[in-house]
Amino acid sequence: MSLHQIPVANDVPQDNNRGNSISLARLMDFMIQKTYDELIVLADTLGSHSDMERKISIYKYAEKSRILFTKLLALVKWTNNISKVNNAASAITQLDNRSLLFADTANQLARLSRETLVNARLQNFDVVAAIEILTTGTFKRLPTCIKDRIVPCDPITHAEKKSTLQRLSQVIQHRLVTGKLLPQMRDIKIEAGKVTIHIPNEFSMCLTLMGDEPDVPWRLLDIKFLVSDRETGSGTALVHTLQTKYMHQLVQARLMETPNLLTDAYYVLHNFCQSLQLEVLYLQTLRLMQDRLNNDIHVDQYKPGESLTVSYWREFTMKNPKSRLGYKLTVTMDQDNQAEPLAVINIPFIGSKENGIADRMISADQLSMESLLIHIINVRANIRLSELKLELQSMIKNVECSLAGFPAILSVTVLQPCSSVELFNITTNTYTGMLQCNIEEYEVPLVSELSAALNGDRSRLPALISELRFWITQQRCKKTLQYLPVTTHDQVPIIFEPNHLMNKNGKQRVFVKFEKHPSVILIVEFKEKESFSCKMEYTFHLATVKHCLMDRAFQNNKHNDSFDNDIPKIYYRVESLTEFDTFIVTHGPNMSVDTDSLSRGTKRPNSEPPDQDVVLVTSQSKKMKYSSYFIPELAYVVALCDERIPFVSLANELNKRGIPHQGVQIDTNATAIVLRIIQLPSPSSDPNIIAAWKLLTTRLLGISIRMRSKDSTMNFMVEFVFYSSPLTTSHPKEQVSRRPVYYSYIVRTAEASSITVDSLLEEWAKIVHLYSIVHDFTEYLNTEKYDFKNIVDVKSYTYNQLVLGYGPDHKYTVTIYWNVSDKSFKFDFVKSLATKSINGHSLLKNQFEAHFNRHYNLAQIIEILHETLQPCISINKLSTMPQVGILYNRSTVPIQIFTIIPQCPTIVRICYQETYCLEVRFRDNGYVTIRDGTYSRFDQSNVIDEFTPTQGLKTFLSKYEETSQFKQHSQTEDDNPPSPISMDIDAGNGFMSRHQTNSISPAKRESLRFRHNPLTPPSANNSHTPASPHTINIQATQHQNYLNSPAASYNLSPPSMPPSTPNMMPHPSPGSGFIPSSPMNTIHAPSPASYVDAPLTSPFSSQSMTSPAASNWPASPSVPKPSPVRPGQSPGCIAVPNSASDYKAGVHGSRVLPQKAWAGAVPTLLTHQTFDLLCTPSIHPSGVSGMHIPPLERFLACVYMKRQLQRFLQNDSAFTLCNGTEPGAVYFKVETLQCRIALNNQHMQSLHIKMQPIAEHKDKWTGEEIQIFERFFDINAFSMFYKASPLVCLCKMLSLPVNILKDFIQIMKLELNSHLKQYQSNWSVQWCLKVPPALTPAMLPYGVPAIIHRTNKILFFLKITKIENQKETQQEPPSLILPLLYDCSTNIMHLYEKQDPVSKPILNAVSMHLKRFAEFTKLQVCSIFPTVRNLIIDFTLPSEQLVTSQAAVATTINSQVIPAPQVRTPVIQAQLLRNGGPGQPPVCTTQNMPAYGTMGRPPQ
Repeated sequence: MSLHQIPVANDVPQDNNRGNSISLARLMDFMIQKTYDELIVLADTLGSHSDMERKISIYKYAEKSRILFTKLLALVKWTNNISKVNNAASAITQLDNRSLLFADTANQLARLSRETLVNARLQNFDVVAAIEILTTGTFKRLPTCIKDRIVPCDPITHAEKKSTLQRLSQVIQHRLVTGKLLPQMRDIKIEAGKVTIHIPNEFSMCLTLMGDEPDVPWRLLDIKFLVSDRETGSGTALVHTLQTKYMHQLVQARLMETPNLLTDAYYVLHNFCQSLQLEVLYLQTLRLMQDRLNNDIHVDQYKPGESLTVSYWREFTMKNPKSRLGYKLTVTMDQDNQAEPLAVINIPFIGSKENGIADRMISADQLSMESLLIHIINVRANIRLSELKLELQSMIKNVECSLAGFPAILSVTVLQPCSSVELFNITTNTYTGMLQCNIEEYEVPLVSELSAALNGDRSRLPALISELRFWITQQRCKKTLQYLPVTTHDQVPIIFEPNHLMNKNGKQRVFVKFEKHPSVILIVEFKEKESFSCKMEYTFHLATVKHCLMDRAFQNNKHNDSFDNDIPKIYYRVESLTEFDTFIVTHGPNMSVDTDSLSRGTKRPNSEPPDQDVVLVTSQSKKMKYSSYFIPELAYVVALCDERIPFVSLANELNKRGIPHQGVQIDTNATAIVLRIIQLPSPSSDPNIIAAWKLLTTRLLGISIRMRSKDSTMNFMVEFVFYSSPLTTSHPKEQVSRRPVYYSYIVRTAEASSITVDSLLEEWAKIVHLYSIVHDFTEYLNTEKYDFKNIVDVKSYTYNQLVLGYGPDHKYTVTIYWNVSDKSFKFDFVKSLATKSINGHSLLKNQFEAHFNRHYNLAQIIEILHETLQPCISINKLSTMPQVGILYNRSTVPIQIFTIIPQCPTIVRICYQETYCLEVRFRDNGYVTIRDGTYSRFDQSNVIDEFTPTQGLKTFLSKYEETSQFKQHSQTEDDNPPSPISMDIDAGNGFMSRHQTNSISPAKRESLRFRHNPLTPPSANNSHTPASPHTINIQATQHQNYLNSPAASYNLSPPSMPPSTPNMMPHPSPGSGFIPSSPMNTIHAPSPASYVDAPLTSPFSSQSMTSPAASNWPASPSVPKPSPVRPGQSPGCIAVPNSASDYKAGVHGSRVLPQKAWAGAVPTLLTHQTFDLLCTPSIHPSGVSGMHIPPLERFLACVYMKRQLQRFLQNDSAFTLCNGTEPGAVYFKVETLQCRIALNNQHMQSLHIKMQPIAEHKDKWTGEEIQIFERFFDINAFSMFYKASPLVCLCKMLSLPVNILKDFIQIMKLELNSHLKQYQSNWSVQWCLKVPPALTPAMLPYGVPAIIHRTNKILFFLKITKIENQKETQQEPPSLILPLLYDCSTNIMHLYEKQDPVSKPILNAVSMHLKRFAEFTKLQVCSIFPTVRNLIIDFTLPSEQLVTSQAAVATTINSQVIPAPQVRTPVIQAQLLRNGGPGQPPVCTTQNMPAYGTMGRPPQ
């Protein structure tokens, strides 16, 4: 952009008053250039200055440059406002131009008036001419010469032209006929009075005559030269126009002077064209020498207009002394006969025929020296290769040679059979003339030596071709074996003795290493046949090698040349060498010899009759066609070795073990190789096993070992064939007499064959051990009196496993097999697809295995499975999942509901919430017995430390007894025992020393058709199985069966036993070992999964692991589990504790009850159907809606909740415990009320409360209020999950002041009568008896009681739900959970909230509504119920539209507003899990979620 937009011409401005303008870009270039120049000068001059002078110079330069560019910056900033200056300058320039224009006009006018007009005169006019022109329009007085010279004559007509030209053509034709013409001038064309003579590839001339007289000379009209150079000139004209004019004049002069007019003209033009052709060939030759051929060709002589001599194959000429004259071609003109074209002369002579072809190529349309050279060189190459072919056939017998192709290629067949890509090709180098050779398929290292012999001493060719033949054979061997699991090597570091057979073998060989058999190497040796050298004979040697050290190997074999001079680090010593008979190897079973020659139909005149070639064919005589490079004998031998080596190694290992076999054989119809074992030994020296082994061998028809490939892996397939089966199974594939059993083993190396044999013997041991029990069971099965066929169905017996079906319709199955590693039988219990329930015996898997491995009686196990199936299925219906909220004070800690502890196949202990224990015994004839597992079986006054007696258990179970004889228990038996008494005992005495009694458990006195003691012997460390008083009698039996008992893996010994006792493994605690791992579990105990997989793991607890129930232990972890009821309580009432010392014990010891009969310790007999009814989830007997829970769980939950309630009442000073007359009931009183909480007498599955005012406060309560609270308690205290928080919350309400409790009861009345639609309210109200998860952890932990009373403030939670017509909206109405805080001192209730910067519209709306009600309403009574009533009547949501279930709403969680419904990210899921799970509506949010609790209850 210019600083001033002033018109400038030739860099001179039009406005002379203002200076010159310069563009800003040019100015910046000047400044940059100046700065750069100064910098360069500064850099050149600083080297000679001192340090201070350098600094001063640099500073001056920087300062000067800074000032300069600062000016430029100011100028650039000024140009931003240059538009106004430009407009002003433009206006001034326009005005200046107009002023100059006015001044110049005035000057011109002045000059015209002063100089021009002074001498101006008017001329005389020609009036006569003007009149003539104006009147006539013409002027006839011009001279006539003008007309004669300028105006043309009239042209002749078309007919006259045609007749004249036709006559002229006749004259020309007559002249040509009468004249003398050369034979080359036969291409003549007469047309339109002219004749055209065309000479191909030279020229074309056009002639005519100017008259019909005989002496009129020819007139040359046009001449064209047809010589062109398409290679170097791209087809452009080679003759200049001036040259063409000169030749035109020369030929015209000759036509005027010479008598032979046309002949002389032809000679002139012909000579000129031949000279031009020679010039073109010369230039092409120079271009070839310059571009591609370099020194391969050379111009020996060039005579313009005469000849051109070019030499080629110069390298061959210099190296071959016989060709001294060299190889040349000469293109020359015929001096004797000028009419002839160019001729080609070859040195040496190549023959008249080939020379004529070269002459024709010169006269061709395309003039090319390259084409001429290619033709001549190809002819020369054919001649040389033909001579070489004859020489090779004379030197080497039986060799086939063929010469063909362009350029010529001599193909030599060095090996029979031979494919086209394996031919030895010999050709001539076009540039140098040297012979060169190659093989298309391979990169042969002998090419250089063969080429040297072809171009030099050809006597070496036979030896080199023989070596080439061996090299090709090596490559064929590698290609033949490329897809087999072997590697081929030309050299292998093999070590052998100097007199070894390896030295006698030839050096032409290939080493084949087997990948799967590293200790075996196949050596393939090949040599030429004596009768026919083009064929190979193969010899195979199988070497067994072994690794050896480098030093020793080198010393023993100093002259070995099988490897390079560089000493390798790994050597193979030849241990044995076996030579194969090629004929026998390739003529095995089902193999035949094809005597037809591979070259059938081809005659080989110089070869002997072909020998009988071995060609492998199938049994159907179908010839197998191979590629020429494929060697079938080699592939067959390698495959044979690879297949047979594993069998040989396996046979050797069997020989070492003394196992007889028949050796490696060919299977039937040559399908495979087989190794047949005659007999396998007995797996054990046990007489029973030996007897079973002998019986099994009578059924064994054979043992065959074959090999199979699957997924590129070779496996041994072992087939055991048995005759029929001792058992009749229902499997359709097991109805035939031939019963094969298959095993698969990976093919290993020869050194690892022992592993395969060991695996085979292990499988044989499985078969023999399983057959031993099957044979014994067959007798029971075939005996009608046992009736086992109706009890069990043998679904499958495959000799390695037995599958039995039992239960209803035999839907449940058990798989029995022998485990070799554990040397014991294993059971797998599964269920069929037809049933939905799991196999109940899965819990007793270890116990059944231990029992069976002790007695080996399959019939007894089947009887036990049949009798115990139904109760096991019932037990599996009990929930074992952990739940949170069980403890009101630690609601976030999960507690497992039921823990199943199997004792033996007929005894199972069921623990409830780690507090109560039930012992279930399975009886015959469809009965089970249940008793309180807390009591010892041998002393009813002894209680296990881990558990607490279950109050009312006998009464509850008696309601389900079938016979009246068991319903009436002794009057002396008490069904409500107190908590056991802790006794201080000596720490050194064990459980056995404290209770030496001769009493026997009542359960042992009852008769049972199959009676089994628990698998775990008595121990002081295992409190679940108290010590028997008859330990002396059972000690011998225990040690005798120790190895066969599952107790061998348990810690059965008390601490007092010596260390030599094998039972030293600690036991997991039932209270700790079966608590699932949880992020919130503070108990450092293993998961129950760790005991499932372990063989024969005891279900009992470990003494080394603290129990959560024993809270009085020193250093016991803090576990959320209630301790036993305090000592000193009578069965009839509950005593108030005196001090905290009543709950502590200094030393852990056994707990002892008063010496009396306890009803819970006596077993209760139930049928399977009744027991299943107890364990099956069902509806509540009172009809209360909710989750289906088993009756047994409901009873135990009520007992547990009653125990939790007692602890809460004892710890809270607002309550006073009282004595009562009803056993098992809880009596307490508050300020104005006395209450009783007890089980329902009819079904004992729920707790109920009865209240009555104290005598001095009767006037404060009405009967309706008490009935409302009792009804509310009955519906909501145990409506769902039976958790303690709702119960504690309701009890906390009773401790509140009377006026507040009355308002709470009024809110309960609103909830109970919500269907009556009182007050025309818009919202329904419900109590939240525990803190919902939406409020955690911002306010309170999830699940704790939802009433908090601190000094003068009470915090409680209500849920309000919008009342809408769901039939019209078809959507669930929105609901809000409100944390309400009531201030007793100010009688004001408001919404409890924490400071949160995020705006919450719904929260603010509820808070403002409560504040307005408190501000404008002054009440003298408690304001809780009036405020709630006003809220449910008048409160409306901020948004006018109803929130649908799909709409996004604002939700307050943890004092943050988030959209709802939310996408459950992993973080939110973790938060919900930590808070106790999803499902609770958030605080102050519109919800479209199902109602909580029962009948739309909030969280309980």
